[in-house]
Amino acid sequence: MIKIIKPGLYSTVQDKGRKGQQSYGIPYSGSMDSFSSDLANKILNNSGNSAVLEITMVGPVLEFVYETVICITGANLSPLLNNKIVKMNNPIFIKANDILSFGVLKSGLRSYIAILGGFKTEKILGSRSMFKNLTKAVKLAKNDVLNFNEDIIFKSSKINLHKISNIDNEIKAYKGPEFDMLDSNQKDFILSNKFMISNNYNRMAIQLTDLLSNTLDPIITSIVMPGTVQLTPAGNMIILMKDCQTTGGYPRILQVEEKSINSLAQLKKDSELWFSLKI
Repeated sequence: MIKIIKPGLYSTVQDKGRKGQQSYGIPYSGSMDSFSSDLANKILNNSGNSAVLEITMVGPVLEFVYETVICITGANLSPLLNNKIVKMNNPIFIKANDILSFGVLKSGLRSYIAILGGFKTEKILGSRSMFKNLTKAVKLAKNDVLNFNEDIIFKSSKINLHKISNIDNEIKAYKGPEFDMLDSNQKDFILSNKFMISNNYNRMAIQLTDLLSNTLDPIITSIVMPGTVQLTPAGNMIILMKDCQTTGGYPRILQVEEKSINSLAQLKKDSELWFSLKI
């Protein structure tokens, strides 16, 4: 069992999300940076869909009632165990009554805490991922309690950690269904310019600051998914993320690949990015 002393800015339980429910209007959800959450689970030899904690910008303070093993990946929020620095991307052996806390954000945006066997929260429609109006909680709160299986024996894994950073400001994408409706100047603008992340960014979407002159008509409401880049009538480019809606009426000009979605999850406000087209 883990006691939440402080919840951090925005800390949630996530796994690989809900697939096959989108026709009912239920989003995918799941870890924003699946590379980092998968890495944490692999280091602990957890199953691929084991639930992790996703923490954003400011980390929580956690008290462990029982001993276990954890792993922290993704953004570097200066993790501390009993006020001593601990290594990321490695197993961290926890004793009863240990306190995990975090300091200054040094790189990235979202960090992931995996625990041996995964967090055992409620499972809704095949997933433990928190989402408003679906799970009882949207995010962690002070005095919450998280459960895990204390009886699992840790077996070390052999993971090659020579490359553990997945942050890339080059966002690779495929043509969206409405891409070829753009004229040559609009396409050139998208593929030859650098864009900045606005202050409108969260688990649902990332809005870019630069405006693209939009001459396209709205489309009939159609399927969208994480990575879909929509173009609004005002010329805003919006990149949909893991908690996005399942349908939309704006032209879908690009579809970002999964690796670049992971990178986007770690980019902060005012970060620069640029698009490259995959054929």
